[in-house]
Amino acid sequence: MAGQGRARLRVGYAPGVYDLFHVGHLNILRHARSQCDRLIAGVVSDEMAVLAKGRPPVVPLNERLEIVRNVRFVDEAIAETVPNKLDTWRQTPFDILFKGDDWRGTPKGERLERDFAAVGVEIVYFPYTVHTSSTLLRRVLDGLADVS
Repeated sequence: MAGQGRARLRVGYAPGVYDLFHVGHLNILRHARSQCDRLIAGVVSDEMAVLAKGRPPVVPLNERLEIVRNVRFVDEAIAETVPNKLDTWRQTPFDILFKGDDWRGTPKGERLERDFAAVGVEIVYFPYTVHTSSTLLRRVLDGLADVS
């Protein structure tokens, strides 16, 4: 039979806002790509970012998509427009979901693990880059704006 004996490609999914793209984002995508055969980056829409973080991104979605799409570790970048990651998985199936370890052991992380275990998706946590984040960059930029 054609294709028999071939290993199935492992597809990874790395969601994020990817606002004010920085080395922490690059590290997540690099590490994610090393653990799968194909990497899809889910770039959270402006509306979903407001729901999750309470504020819109600085950089518009189409520009964030273009930046992430052009990172060499990323095979595909999609706009994540629904709040439930399972709905995203139904639209764009994947085998591994990558998250920052700030989710590990939290109610939302435990819910994510439970939901995805039911459909056979592995959750892999990466260390959160504490010294660089979009939130910190935003604070610096806000501080500069206050000085002007």
